[in-house]
Amino acid sequence: MDAGGAVDMAALREELRAALEADERHERENNAKLRAVRQRLGSYQEFRDIVLASHLRPLEKKDKMGNKRNVLWNPCAGHMRGQQATKVEIPQELEQLPRTSAEFYRDWRRCLQSGKEKYQLLLKLEGKALSRIFQAELGFGLLGEFLTVLAENICHEDRDAVLQILHSLSGTKRFGLNLDLLSTSEKESTRDLFRKLQRFGYRFGWSCAEPGAGL
Repeated sequence: MDAGGAVDMAALREELRAALEADERHERENNAKLRAVRQRLGSYQEFRDIVLASHLRPLEKKDKMGNKRNVLWNPCAGHMRGQQATKVEIPQELEQLPRTSAEFYRDWRRCLQSGKEKYQLLLKLEGKALSRIFQAELGFGLLGEFLTVLAENICHEDRDAVLQILHSLSGTKRFGLNLDLLSTSEKESTRDLFRKLQRFGYRFGWSCAEPGAGL
């Protein structure tokens, strides 16, 4: 993110493309072994879906989050038509948002009981705070948990906030390694997240029906 607060999509694109190149090298080296055991490895297809996030259109001025945006602990309230949304209360232990990685780990593991609560915490912190909290390093396993929570709870009105979060995560140290360590289910959740972002108006270089297209 530049000094003016805009999403630096060029930096995000470079980071993700570098991850793709590393994954392609790994794929070539292991391709013969995979064929030998007749085991279809879906990680390459899943992984490059993450990389293709570089085809997201840059946020225009009118798209950027402003001060008027108020994150409620009531996910998707505006998205649910004809239904009564279930209010998600902030646990008493979280009257103050975490300011350090240690506080975040404590709250994430102990205080938040549901995926919706975790999703709302990520929205409440936003990308800037997450970058500050994890400026040293994103703990093992957290990237996969974040991507899964975002995929399961993202709403149309939250799409810009989620993209800001993804941009911040991509700037953390060892981001490429954390991508490599995603489990199969976490990779599938990531694919689902980018499909939803595409439906919400962000452009990718492929059709959801054909995740391999565009490379």
